[in-house]
Amino acid sequence: MNTISKKKLFYPVSERLRRYMRTYDRETQLPVHYEDLLHYTDSFPYFDTKGVDTLWETVMYEQQSQQELNTGLTMIYALLKTDGDMSVMEHLYVSRIDYCTFGNSNPFRVQIMNQLNDNYDYFYVKRADASRIYGLELEHILSPGRLNYLVDGDSLIEEHIAGIPGDAFIKDYLNRKTANKVRIAKEFVKFNERCFIRLLGDMRSYNYVVDVTPDFEDEQYRVRPIDFDQQSYEGKKTMYLPQFFKDNNVIVNLVLTLLKPDVVRQYQNEERTLMFRRLKSARYRLKDLIDCMRKDTISTPEKIAQLKQELAEHHKSNEFLKCKCMGDLVRLNLKIMLVKAPVVTAGKV
Repeated sequence: MNTISKKKLFYPVSERLRRYMRTYDRETQLPVHYEDLLHYTDSFPYFDTKGVDTLWETVMYEQQSQQELNTGLTMIYALLKTDGDMSVMEHLYVSRIDYCTFGNSNPFRVQIMNQLNDNYDYFYVKRADASRIYGLELEHILSPGRLNYLVDGDSLIEEHIAGIPGDAFIKDYLNRKTANKVRIAKEFVKFNERCFIRLLGDMRSYNYVVDVTPDFEDEQYRVRPIDFDQQSYEGKKTMYLPQFFKDNNVIVNLVLTLLKPDVVRQYQNEERTLMFRRLKSARYRLKDLIDCMRKDTISTPEKIAQLKQELAEHHKSNEFLKCKCMGDLVRLNLKIMLVKAPVVTAGKV
């Protein structure tokens, strides 16, 4: 069983990483920062539609501060969604601000409401941490999904990633009559592969969502991570393999029951090939990012030493023992697992 470090260390954003973000339009001036949201005057627990305490708190501010925050947060939403087209702000307002009281990052979740049709969306305000930014960028470059986020100083704005939380999906959706368990198992194999290849850790069931798309005859599934704090931080190899978290045992059992080993290998090869194609199309951006990682500190010497030893044993390659930092390990893991990605031939669906 995997054991997460009690408290992940916080790593500040280096000037080199800031230059990267400026180059790729991730950095901008924000009207509201994380510290501004900490000055709330009252809070109360936020319960879901079933009356269960979500461990988030809805926070309140003094009237003048509330008005200033409403204007600034709506502007941030426009920056995030329309590249600053403020004409969309006319019908939008902040309907709720929630504060997360558990975990490492303690984010704020902002609900934006359209007063014309009561439709709403979310975004998150967090402390800017180098690990999280590297995780967001690797997800944007190498995964099937794309991510919008903005950074200003010590504040990070993340868009909401829509989907059913993994723990809720396992509990409430997995055994529906309409659920296609073979496709669910297939997607989990691919998700497991994506996480390991780019060394994204801590994919317990509440750190990812499942996007369910109705097809003309069935359903399709996409698993997407929503927490990037543990990008290339832990020293244990299995921390980067979702299959080893007990929260995911139900889906792991589906894979073992429904998919034969050669089919699992086929799906792994398919995902490697797709990731290799994404890598090729964004190779200069990825190189710039990895160059930043190789000059940065995002883990401890003890964890780096443990991970390079375990990856060397896993891949049967002593090249990992020459790595000096997590950036080196990510680079080499990508190279070994993707540059020589097997060619996928027609096979079983």
